[in-house]
Amino acid sequence: MKEIQRFTLADLTLPMKTLFSGYLMVIGLGLLFAGAQIMMTHGMADGKVGLSVDDIIYSYHGNREGGSKLVSKLNGSMKDNAPPEVRLAMIKWAESGASQEEWDEKISMDVDQYCAPCHANMPGIPNITDKPVMDEMIKLDEGQSPSTLTRVSHIHLFGISFIFFFVGWIFTYATGISQMKKAIISSVPFLFLIVDVLSWWLTKWNPNFAWLVIIGGFGYSLSAAIMIFTALYQMWILPRRKAHPVDPPMQ
Repeated sequence: MKEIQRFTLADLTLPMKTLFSGYLMVIGLGLLFAGAQIMMTHGMADGKVGLSVDDIIYSYHGNREGGSKLVSKLNGSMKDNAPPEVRLAMIKWAESGASQEEWDEKISMDVDQYCAPCHANMPGIPNITDKPVMDEMIKLDEGQSPSTLTRVSHIHLFGISFIFFFVGWIFTYATGISQMKKAIISSVPFLFLIVDVLSWWLTKWNPNFAWLVIIGGFGYSLSAAIMIFTALYQMWILPRRKAHPVDPPMQ
């Protein structure tokens, strides 16, 4: 017997429509801000505006030809966070051996003034006002550490999968789309999410996998956008369907 969908997004009551729409719009806005955050962090890893393959390589594999992580950051995403003379002094200090004497006399004070407001107060980023932490930053840039990748990977997988579950659940009530197409569209974000996270580790090992990071992120963002806009369209623009005929009473 053919399965009959008893109601669709157009049939929802006004409170349900506003509830679902509020969630979808907030999630959509959140995804836009996530994209902006990626452009301002990873997108500046090579010192140029815009996300590129080099940005992904520098972020996960490291800029192993450019020296230390500190120098890579000062030439990349942190380039505009200190005056040029301060930035160049830090780079020269790191490249000339990072002497303790120069750290005590000048570099530590520059770090306190220009770096500490974020690095000493925001969780999740290294506190480079602490000399042992700074010592790690002046080593060869090998990208994200395994411990950082592990932490970010499980947060990413747990958090974003919840988002896609509820967006996909709302999308399943769309009309005019076959069950097979719904199954494919709602599962695609999870597949691309797995590709995205696994490609971080692959890029850490081999920079040739950097393209997978871009493909994974673009793939789940596009599929989520399709589900969000389809659901909003059918709730507020698509004309309300005629009521389904009820099943005939049993004889």
